[in-house]
Amino acid sequence: MSNKHKIRIGITQGDINGIGYEIIFKAFSNPEMFEICTPVVYGSPKVAAYHRKALETETQYNSIGSIAEAQEGRLNIINCNDDEVHIELGTSTAEAGIAAFQALEMAVKDCLEGNIDIIVTAPINKSTIQNEQFSFPGHTEYLQERCGGEEKALMLLCSGDMRVAVATSHMALRDIPEAITGELLEEKLTLLNESLKKDFNIDAPKIAVLSLNPHSGDNGLLGKEEIEIITPTIRKMNDSGIFCYGPFAADGFMGSGKYSSFDAILAMYHDQGLTPLKTLAMNDGVNFTAGLQIIRTSPAHGVAYDIAGKGTADENSFRQAIYAGIDIYRNRKRYSEARRNPLRKMYFEKRDDSNRLNLQLPDNE
Repeated sequence: MSNKHKIRIGITQGDINGIGYEIIFKAFSNPEMFEICTPVVYGSPKVAAYHRKALETETQYNSIGSIAEAQEGRLNIINCNDDEVHIELGTSTAEAGIAAFQALEMAVKDCLEGNIDIIVTAPINKSTIQNEQFSFPGHTEYLQERCGGEEKALMLLCSGDMRVAVATSHMALRDIPEAITGELLEEKLTLLNESLKKDFNIDAPKIAVLSLNPHSGDNGLLGKEEIEIITPTIRKMNDSGIFCYGPFAADGFMGSGKYSSFDAILAMYHDQGLTPLKTLAMNDGVNFTAGLQIIRTSPAHGVAYDIAGKGTADENSFRQAIYAGIDIYRNRKRYSEARRNPLRKMYFEKRDDSNRLNLQLPDNE
């Protein structure tokens, strides 16, 4: 994007029967939001009008035909859907899935073409959005496919200084042990390390790795993945210059607050990592898709059919997703500019690694 523009954020409407438009309207009811970005909602002015009336909100928006018509200081909405799209608040419908996909597809196209800088996705219903073009368990896998090439995506949930990535994301529990391989963990740890440097401006990240089994496997009594796969991979990554520690038993690690000593955590599966983060930060957590050329964030919650149209949805997680996207965009620019300058000052963050060996021991709490 040209420097003459504020950062342009493409916002997908998500499921039109959920709380997507409510959190969008609430976030941009504050005029200060327009000082940091130009928001462009990929959705439907008709659907927006329906929600605006149902919520009795006074938030104004500007209907546009293309990204070229987006105006600074306004909430812009591009029509991606059929004008006859039907809204059933609080209900899962195939029509809502189609509308969500159409918005997402157009936003990703504009982002890949450089017309917008960041994508913030409102929640979708993963079952109704399925079609021939979207046969994925979630945004993360879809975006990896759309970006093409050899880029790999990493699901990274953030709240303040707490960052939790997952080795396996949207996968049935019974399939996880087989999926945990040394190659997979190397890939995810490399992606996480690079993201912490490039997207979060952390020069020498410290990464905690959780175990797969209870009590880190109890020396093989409860499973051998820690002995045969996870611990050898941690040692290999340390030898390559990536500072990671563990494996830590997930319950004791989170419950004791050890997570505050690390820049990020790699959990083995979805609920192992996301349950504690959402417990601690449900209303300000952010889902970030790391590893890709595009920047995509989202709130940490779902479509919330049970409160759709009632005006009670909390928009803070969505607002934090916008802030996070802007911070990541700026950090990437700084990172890129620093490496284009051959005379840049190189420095390495000093860390006290005196307890490194202790941290690497399995935590059998």
